[in-house]
Amino acid sequence: MTKPLTVHAIEDAEDPDEAQLDRVFFALSDPVRRRILERLDDGALLVSEIAAPFAISLQAVSRHIQMLVRAGLITQERTGRISRCSLAAGPVFAAAVWINRYSKYWQAQFDLLAVALHDIEERRTRQQRKTKRAGRKPGNC
Repeated sequence: MTKPLTVHAIEDAEDPDEAQLDRVFFALSDPVRRRILERLDDGALLVSEIAAPFAISLQAVSRHIQMLVRAGLITQERTGRISRCSLAAGPVFAAAVWINRYSKYWQAQFDLLAVALHDIEERRTRQQRKTKRAGRKPGNC
């Protein structure tokens, strides 16, 4: 029986690269954290600016931000009590590279779909030609 994935299980991983990838996917698994990353796509924001559109407490948003910081997805600069967050795209790139290794599986499905669609289009074209020929009777020119 496998154990459920938890933050502690991620931290205990033997391979540091694998642990980093686990942290990234764990962080991306939450819709609030994904929306935080989307908000930071346009540039750095204060924590209060990040929290503004969410219907959760500032403290809850801060916990999500800390999870994103631990995953390396955002950086946080503090000046006194002011905290500014920025997107760090490196770990997202590493996750994309990992996912891309499996693209051959869905690419094969796309290739099969393209062949099937091409066959359907050829049959449709042949049927239309037959219909046009059948509609032309001698003497109706």
